[in-house]
Amino acid sequence: MDKQFAQENLSEDEHIKNKSDYLRGTIKDSLKNPLTGALHPDDVKLIKYHGSYQQHDRDQESERKQKKLEPLYQFMVRVRAAGGITTPKQWLALSELSDLYGNGTLKLTTRQSFQFHGILKGGLKPVIQKVNEVLLSTLATCGDVNRNVMCNPNPYQSPIHSEVYEFAGEISNYFLPKTTAYHEIWLNKEKVSGTPDFEPLYHHTYLPRKFKIALAIPPNNDIDVFANDLGLIAIEENNKIKGFNICVGGGLGSTFGNTATYPRLADVIGFAPKEKVIEVAETVISIQRDYGNRSDRKLSRLKHTIDDRGLEWFVSELNARLGWELGSPKAYKFVSNGDTYGWLKGINNKWFYTLFVEHGRVKNERDYTLKKALEEIAEVHTGDFRLTGNQNLIIGNVEEKDKETINEILTQNGVTSHRKLTGLRKNSMACVALGTCGLAFAESERYLPSLVDKLDIIMRDNGLEEEAINIRMTGCPNNCARSSLGEIGFVGRAIGRYNLHLGASHNGDRLNTLYKEMLSEEDIIKELTPIIAAFAQEKDQGESFGDFVIRKEIVKETDRPQHVLV
Repeated sequence: MDKQFAQENLSEDEHIKNKSDYLRGTIKDSLKNPLTGALHPDDVKLIKYHGSYQQHDRDQESERKQKKLEPLYQFMVRVRAAGGITTPKQWLALSELSDLYGNGTLKLTTRQSFQFHGILKGGLKPVIQKVNEVLLSTLATCGDVNRNVMCNPNPYQSPIHSEVYEFAGEISNYFLPKTTAYHEIWLNKEKVSGTPDFEPLYHHTYLPRKFKIALAIPPNNDIDVFANDLGLIAIEENNKIKGFNICVGGGLGSTFGNTATYPRLADVIGFAPKEKVIEVAETVISIQRDYGNRSDRKLSRLKHTIDDRGLEWFVSELNARLGWELGSPKAYKFVSNGDTYGWLKGINNKWFYTLFVEHGRVKNERDYTLKKALEEIAEVHTGDFRLTGNQNLIIGNVEEKDKETINEILTQNGVTSHRKLTGLRKNSMACVALGTCGLAFAESERYLPSLVDKLDIIMRDNGLEEEAINIRMTGCPNNCARSSLGEIGFVGRAIGRYNLHLGASHNGDRLNTLYKEMLSEEDIIKELTPIIAAFAQEKDQGESFGDFVIRKEIVKETDRPQHVLV
């Protein structure tokens, strides 16, 4: 029996999982219910494991209430792709599905996944079936399991990148749930009589909360490795992966007014050779399964398990379960956590074009038809498409002869001239927020572009137009766009009001600090104008904005946990 069953007052989610028959619940019946656009409340929880969140159109909320109509329920569906790579055929299929069943756009996420928005209940099964037909999946993109595994999406950048990419896929497949419920509900597979489901790692109530793994390759921390429950930092020796530094306890979500919740970066606890890393990962997950908080979901991530019991306890438990000890961490250095845009030639002599996609939204506007451009490229492209951890897109494995064609398609669709890519804009990220996310207090994706327009004027006036500053915005403190790692970070408090955080490092190894609360746009401009001006005049050579505001004591450096081992 798992140790978590000794806990009293299990959360509602734990009871739902316990009686779900390995994530089946009554989803089949809920999908057939014609009286509502929603699922049964228990199934709303369970469908997350299958890759979907039930939401509603918040832009129509007031009008529908006045008409005494239920909310316009709709669903977000997330597509899993380890390392974020798809073929042109897969891209075209996803793009078509977004038109047939969604809101006509694709969202590229901060975890290298695709999201459809605006799918009605009747479209769920066709969408998930089609996703699987093109050899992708939505399984375990949500829920209390290991999520999509992140890594640098260009294996042709170097032999090291190739090795890490392949390993990320191996890890992703290894930790998929083993339940057959997904195939029965969505793909019409029959359960084989006399073969009960069994989850050797997750057991029948799965994990206390979601679990995230990411692999980083120094010197670029382009997937924000310290924001994950388990981070793996590749250590190179003689142009091959010797192993990985093991980082545990990252997670950025918090709740306003609840001081027991907080963003936390992972601690580096040791080194493991590559051949033992999956064993380490499985053991870390098993400790979280057995000791994670199953009473209060706000306190249920691995970071809370570690802080409640102590990092030394965690490492001791890990070593005891392994039967061997991690080695001392190896030296590494990160210099940035952003993407490098434009054309890059790979070690396979093919070309890779990193395209800025503002906040990951692939859409068509009057003079900016990005979605159309990418469909046209997919029709002629012989390579692939790769999602970065910063919501951008790499058009990969392009033949030399096809570069001009791709450039022409992007130009003709207004993609390359849509916005001036300043240093601030190229390093911006935003979550979906309003009007689909039920957790959002304020706008994010739909607002940050216009705010960057205004901040860019201040940057230009101070000669900083090309200065790379990480700026991130979320509509709530759940931190889906990793706003706690923004050198300038905004967290929505109410419509038009944001908390302003400053001082994260440019390479993703230091959180930012709350500077001012409940700011309007006018307040934001007023507060940032003198700070940006001072940065232009007083920064040291090569000093990042985040380091500058710490050095000048505009904010204090966020305290690291007291129990860091390295």
